[in-house]
Amino acid sequence: MRWILVLFLCISSTIFAQQITVYDGETGKEIEAVALYNSDKTISAVTDENGKVDISDFKKEIIYFSHVSYAEFSTSKSLILQNDNVVYLSKESEQLDEVVVSVFKSNAKTNRIAEQIEILNTKEIQKLSPQTSADVLEIIPGIRVQRSQLGGGSPVLRGMESNRVLLVVDGVRMNNAIYRKGHLQNSITVAPNMLDRTEVVFGPSSVIYGSDALGGAIHYYTKTPKLSKDKEVKGSFFSRFSTVNDERTNQASIELRFPKWASFTSVSHSDFGDLQMGENRSHGFENWGKVFYYSENLNGNYNPNPTLNTDLGVQRNTGYNQTDILQKFYVPLSRNTDLKVNVQYSTSSDIPRFDRMTELTDETDPSSLKFAEWYYGPQERLLISPQLTINPKKKWLNEGTFTLAYQNVRESRIQRRFGSLERSYREEEVNIYSLNGDFSVALAKNRNLGYGFEVAYNDVNSNSFGKELNIVNNQITGFSNDFAVQSRYPDGGSSYLSSALYANYRQDITKKSTLNFGMRLTNTQLRAKWNDNTFITLPDSDISLANTALTATVGYVYKPARSWQFNAVLSSGFRSPNIDDVGKIREKSNRLTIPNVDLRPEHAYNAEIGVEKYFNKRKFRIGANVYYMLLSNYIYRDAINDPGLSLVYDGETFTTANQQILANVNRRNAYVTGFTVNYQGKLHKNWMTSGSITYTQGRTFDTDEPMSSIPPLFGNFDVNYVNDNVEAGVNFRFNATKNIEDFNINEGIDNHELTPIVDATATEDINKFYGSPSWATVAIHSAYKINSNFKLQGRLSNIFDKHYREFASGLSAPGRNLSLSVIANF
Repeated sequence: MRWILVLFLCISSTIFAQQITVYDGETGKEIEAVALYNSDKTISAVTDENGKVDISDFKKEIIYFSHVSYAEFSTSKSLILQNDNVVYLSKESEQLDEVVVSVFKSNAKTNRIAEQIEILNTKEIQKLSPQTSADVLEIIPGIRVQRSQLGGGSPVLRGMESNRVLLVVDGVRMNNAIYRKGHLQNSITVAPNMLDRTEVVFGPSSVIYGSDALGGAIHYYTKTPKLSKDKEVKGSFFSRFSTVNDERTNQASIELRFPKWASFTSVSHSDFGDLQMGENRSHGFENWGKVFYYSENLNGNYNPNPTLNTDLGVQRNTGYNQTDILQKFYVPLSRNTDLKVNVQYSTSSDIPRFDRMTELTDETDPSSLKFAEWYYGPQERLLISPQLTINPKKKWLNEGTFTLAYQNVRESRIQRRFGSLERSYREEEVNIYSLNGDFSVALAKNRNLGYGFEVAYNDVNSNSFGKELNIVNNQITGFSNDFAVQSRYPDGGSSYLSSALYANYRQDITKKSTLNFGMRLTNTQLRAKWNDNTFITLPDSDISLANTALTATVGYVYKPARSWQFNAVLSSGFRSPNIDDVGKIREKSNRLTIPNVDLRPEHAYNAEIGVEKYFNKRKFRIGANVYYMLLSNYIYRDAINDPGLSLVYDGETFTTANQQILANVNRRNAYVTGFTVNYQGKLHKNWMTSGSITYTQGRTFDTDEPMSSIPPLFGNFDVNYVNDNVEAGVNFRFNATKNIEDFNINEGIDNHELTPIVDATATEDINKFYGSPSWATVAIHSAYKINSNFKLQGRLSNIFDKHYREFASGLSAPGRNLSLSVIANF
């Protein structure tokens, strides 16, 4: 009898031991409704509301796991039982079409999305070893990055830049009411080592994101803590040194995992010295980009004269430092309700504006520097965002997310000319309050409806003042006289309110085709007031603008065979003028931009097709996207036709007679067209490769000029080897030549005057400057995993020490650079 009881207990224990739990690999939370089946689908099971399922019916065979929001996964029954009866599902798979993205505010596999999507995950970001998040974007197919100083990076998508590209972090739009036209440096305010992944959708995305997303949307997702059935404390440390700018980056993070709550804390600090440019001038321009003289008037020093640069390869006044803090809490409030609290803070030291600090008053005299001081004050960004996710599983609402956010953004510009003791300050502060509601419901097995709303309010304060320096023994000891300075934005305050409703419908028409359709109604309200008219008097000092736009997207995906996919998209987008468009006053290159309160929204109408071919059981993919975008009422910076107008700004006089006074105006029509060809996948078991080539062309119909911000042909190619302990690879990047006749000369955004000079005596800029020379660089990288806790990584970039500049950049690119990193996990 005792023997029978023991045998019964053993059998019962074995059966009970075959109950497993399926968890989300990102959050550690149980997953309900995961389908399990064997290879011939004769045995099946489904996880319950606690993520549990009995696999005792399965024999010693492979078990497949399938869920609409996760990549398909398969493993053997024996391995599951050896792994404590636990299975983790992730949103990525070796099969490239099974990658799950959230960029459309609801999880969807890329094989159901018609738009061009690119994804960069944590492993790829770590392999790149980027100094800033702008460096992260450089490696993504179809993106080019412009730099005016080391502490910045302005991404260009399909010829659209700055306030025509939308930046999003963890579901919160970073674009605010003073995101400017031209070049924008806000993309670096998220530390790259804090990123879990970056998702990019190309083309007008106004249905999902509203105004600004004409070129596309870049969505940063920061790391999120996971739950654990056992109490766990995990930590990591990252340290890197780079030779090209004496970079020292250190980051430490700690993650607390508990069954009922989790926390992730990360602190990163980077210190960058002055940047060394490449010495190999294969382009043939011996002095292009060299810094012969520089200003020693930073950090409290005073020198009345420019200083001779003893090392012409060093770009003086480019160094800065930056600190980033991330704190996240994850608390499941109930079985169907989760709360995440997201706090981010980024701040920097003063950041010298390198291209402005190398401006000359006399082009024939390299010592005639215009500015003794021109730098950005600390760039600060604070985000506090609680996010509530609900899963009521109702007929009208399957899941939803409410995202409440407060952002505080501070920036300033400080400048002083040589020969003057008068320093001017322009300070801006933007407070942004936003609320998003994003919901989805499965109408049937292959039909999904997404809908939601967005409200965002921007409160902008602009302050300006001037102070005269007191100098003792070549040190700034204080200030004496105050003087008036024209503010950059309306000094009486301004606001920008955006509200919207949207709906997005997705249906699998057949097993081979999917239809996507979406619409969005957006309304914007802008108000601004000028108090001081000392320098500039407007026809109306108190303005109010209101705009409403209806945008739509239709996408179609067709898969005639498992190895082929065809995509087609028709979409519209718009951008409503913000405070920067309407109310900015600033000087650059001896031209003054003043407000225009009569601007209207610019619209985009886009058509694109894409094709993808898969090989090697869908582990290798070659794809291409071709698009054509028509811009209507596009906003353009142009000279004012007002004879006799003369204005004084920072002690300098500007007149319309010399076409020195500009304003943003609406033009009629223009177009941007181009293509991206890319490939990605496995060459062999341990060998992977990826690459892309992008071409863009844009021109105005009404004035027959090249559009601004159109990059030349560029490409990027990688080959990598990976095994359990070793990673190694080679990277090749190139840019083709962009001739001066393809630059937009009038608007000034392309910075044609920073390209090589071919004829200093020419009276026309188009004959004086060369344009952007072609370039190519090679880099190698390797990593060695010492054990499960330590990893060493190295990267040698620009091996041949080529001198080059990215298109429209005011800063020469880094020369040969060796970066060494240590990664520790415990």
